[in-house]
Amino acid sequence: MAHPLPLQRCHCAVDYRAPWDQLIVQFKYHGAVDLAAALAARLADAVPAADAATVDLVLPIPLSRQRLAQRGYNQAWELARRVARRHRRRADAHLLQRPLERDPQAGLDRAERRRNLRGVFAVPQPQRVAGRHLALVDDVMTTGATLAEAAQTLHDAGAASVQAWVLARTP
Repeated sequence: MAHPLPLQRCHCAVDYRAPWDQLIVQFKYHGAVDLAAALAARLADAVPAADAATVDLVLPIPLSRQRLAQRGYNQAWELARRVARRHRRRADAHLLQRPLERDPQAGLDRAERRRNLRGVFAVPQPQRVAGRHLALVDDVMTTGATLAEAAQTLHDAGAASVQAWVLARTP
């Protein structure tokens, strides 16, 4: 409440604790892409149909090129495309980009996370965002710094509204 995020709303499927934390670690860091369908179904169930119906596009939190090359896939995109399909929305993996590589957020406090992310996202084609209602998808929300920076970047590009759909939230 002391640090409101630039989001219209935020929907979360589960708390980041057992058994979800281990499943998400396997999915995110150990190539268990086969978990994407089940995890995305859980997230899709957490997003009310009425809220999903207000969204024009579903966007994943992007990875930098370096991180994508290391991991081989973007876990947020694996969730976003499935959740979008389930709610009959369009998904776009390229509208929001992350041209800058920064240190991982894990282990940083709120202020360090915000500093680490400042200016990291970009919208190369703002005309595709202008006036649109968007949903950002991510796997884990800790302090909300990543979602806040991405949402602010989208608002700066002219988005009408941004909501967040996250699989897990740290308690």
